[in-house]
Amino acid sequence: MAGNPRNGRPYRRLVAALKAQGDPCARCGHNIDPALDARHPLSFTLDHVVPLSRGGDLLDPANARSMHRRCNSARGNRTGPQPLKTSRRW
Repeated sequence: MAGNPRNGRPYRRLVAALKAQGDPCARCGHNIDPALDARHPLSFTLDHVVPLSRGGDLLDPANARSMHRRCNSARGNRTGPQPLKTSRRW
């Protein structure tokens, strides 16, 4: 029985390389603090341009980008550009 591929060395290397680049969030454009706890909503997560549930490659660097945990969760498995939600209060 195979383990979780996200726990494997190749995936951890991809995450470390992307995190070391220090790119801003691909969705909101704000900087990502690498020192934040992984459970923090503004912490670093690896996002896949083509979601894995839609056939995206887990280990392809061209399919990976930096995102905040909150932004990545809000995006879900949708593809294409998505507008940021704005508040109703002006």
